[in-house]
Amino acid sequence: MSSFRIGKRDVGEGAPCFLIAEVALAHDGSLGMAHAYVDAAADAGADAVKFQTHIAAAESSAEEQFRVKVFPQDATRFAYWERTAFSEDQWRALKKHAEERGIEFLSSPFSVAAVEMLRRIGVKAWKIGSGETNNTMLLEEIAKGREPVLVSTGMSYWQEIDAVVESLQARKVPLMVMQCTSRYPCAPEDLGLNLIPEFIRRYNVPAGFSDHSGEVAPGLAAVTLGAKAVEVHITWHKKSFGPDVGASLTIEQFAELAKGVRLLDAALATTVDKDHSARGLEDMRKLFTKGLVAADRIAAHTRIERQHLDARKPCVGIPASQYETVLGKTAVRAIEKGSHIRAEDLA
Repeated sequence: MSSFRIGKRDVGEGAPCFLIAEVALAHDGSLGMAHAYVDAAADAGADAVKFQTHIAAAESSAEEQFRVKVFPQDATRFAYWERTAFSEDQWRALKKHAEERGIEFLSSPFSVAAVEMLRRIGVKAWKIGSGETNNTMLLEEIAKGREPVLVSTGMSYWQEIDAVVESLQARKVPLMVMQCTSRYPCAPEDLGLNLIPEFIRRYNVPAGFSDHSGEVAPGLAAVTLGAKAVEVHITWHKKSFGPDVGASLTIEQFAELAKGVRLLDAALATTVDKDHSARGLEDMRKLFTKGLVAADRIAAHTRIERQHLDARKPCVGIPASQYETVLGKTAVRAIEKGSHIRAEDLA
């Protein structure tokens, strides 16, 4: 696995998980709402806030249908893209706001025109949506700048993923392949967590996870399986308006995810040697492990047999694990019931 930088952050092998709060179009065309999501993402612990940049005339046609028809004011999908779009200056202000809050700004482009505009405002990496893996012209335009590319694979066959990876690697583009299933929300059995280590093995690049489950647990599981980026949609609450709400985490859930991811970052970055760990716990071991005691009063000169022995905390005298070493020995003095047995008590 390789690593690369997105802005000020290392991403990939040896780096903490890159945590992306995906706003997408949850702002529903409200610039103020978009800025509010930037603050919410930063406050909740995101490394990056991500939007989607749609330029209707460069992306859509009259034949495009709604995935989910929830917008009564929009007669067509084209009209929806137009209504929710921001200008170049507005995107630039959102990027500046994110950087002022100490997080990276990302936005998925859905046309070459969107790539050109985002490049003008200075994006430092690209997230490729699942529907763009066959858009060779867009990918070639992105590859010109050699900025890092995070590729979602939600609707892709292996052959398509292979082709995208080969093309971008040939152009020396830093790359991450992200497991994603384009279902909103995505059921547990469709998450495809098994593909995260498979991507690492198959492509020798960092793998990530773009989650549409609407739950915290899958993102945490992905980190334990080697994901070096986790992207989840965010929403104000589960009854918000929009097509992605069911696949989103609330801001509070995102903060919970972020806390868990940072805990796992620390845990997975450390290799624990069991013997070394145990040596550092000797005082605890003495307190919680057991030593041999007399099960009943043992008279002097008694030959020790199994029925004479029991185990009690703390571990003083002869450890309970060594009971077989005292069988057949003789008590040199009387040992009262419940008293710990020491080596000098036996001959």
